[in-house]
Amino acid sequence: MAFSSEVVDPDVPEMRYTEVGMNEGIRERELPERFASDEYHVLLVAEKYQTGFDQPLLHTMYVDKRLSGVQAVQTLSRLNRTHPGKEDTFVLDFVNDTQEILDAFQPYYEQTTIGERAEPRQLYELQARLDAEQVYYKAEVEEFSRVFYKPIKNQTPADHAKMNACIDPAVYRFNELEEDSQEEFRKVLFAYRNLYAFLSQVIPFQDSDLEKLYSYIRFLLTRLPMRGVMGAYNLDDEVALKYYRLQKISEGVIDLYAGVDPTPISSPTSVGTGVSHEEKIELSQLIDILNERFGTEFKPADQLFFDSIREDAAADTTLREAAMVNTMENFGYVFLKALGGLFIDRMDQNEEITAKFMNEREFQKVVGQDLLKKVYEQIREEEEEATA
Repeated sequence: MAFSSEVVDPDVPEMRYTEVGMNEGIRERELPERFASDEYHVLLVAEKYQTGFDQPLLHTMYVDKRLSGVQAVQTLSRLNRTHPGKEDTFVLDFVNDTQEILDAFQPYYEQTTIGERAEPRQLYELQARLDAEQVYYKAEVEEFSRVFYKPIKNQTPADHAKMNACIDPAVYRFNELEEDSQEEFRKVLFAYRNLYAFLSQVIPFQDSDLEKLYSYIRFLLTRLPMRGVMGAYNLDDEVALKYYRLQKISEGVIDLYAGVDPTPISSPTSVGTGVSHEEKIELSQLIDILNERFGTEFKPADQLFFDSIREDAAADTTLREAAMVNTMENFGYVFLKALGGLFIDRMDQNEEITAKFMNEREFQKVVGQDLLKKVYEQIREEEEEATA
């Protein structure tokens, strides 16, 4: 089994299932290697391993999730690794249309052509546009970078306040702009962040100012006022699954066509809006508590970030030892000190939540107490199962 967080049986609420528990103690990091053994032949996956899971033995995939574009290519390509004796592959798809999958793969067949290329000069053009708005000053970026790039071992909680002090003036100036100017400036911020992140993977920049501005922008974006979004929907009381029908719709192969002009693959060169169009569904979890109490607008996907922090904590040897020999209250002294480091380790995955956790004491307290209880109980339950 490969899934994040835990699953609760609605008919038996006291039954809670975790990846480690259902895999009889196999840790998340051990799972890919253990799956390669003769002991296991089937892997059930939910929202995991669509990329980066290279297992040549994979032959058959059952799909019950909507796939399109590059996501379809990345997911189904988990099967295309060669292995002695492996002569074909098979996909049983319960959701997707044949034409959609063909359209996803066709641009990459025979050759991949590149459309408009991202170039360093575009980065400098975006930098010039941002500088011209005078929302931030170079001195503020320099002071922020001086603190941000200190070795982690030399950083202190006070450093986060110093970095905030470098960002606060820019937030104030941003709020003074007209609404249209705010939106345009935000677009350019997103464009610079995305383009630098892309180019820095392939180009060794010599200009440290670009890197400093990139780091500053990442934090600034988390502090800018959120744009209005529609409320969430909760249909639990209105809709319930009573019956389902299993019907074979089609069977066949998807043939890619030679000689078709491939669709060019473009780099991130334009300024996008950064607006999310995902449908929002409420979860009765930590994010609901935070949204209600602090007026935040975290999405259901943000719950996975908290779940990842919890799994990291539960897998930490020092924390496990402390949990087994202490009450929850005493364990809290060790856990809460280590929690900040866990957030920093995963900061790239969710900068907004990490920044809020580091900078707002009350938010930190609510999140810390929630994770403390869950981590403590998870460690104790896992150890009891292991010794049973």
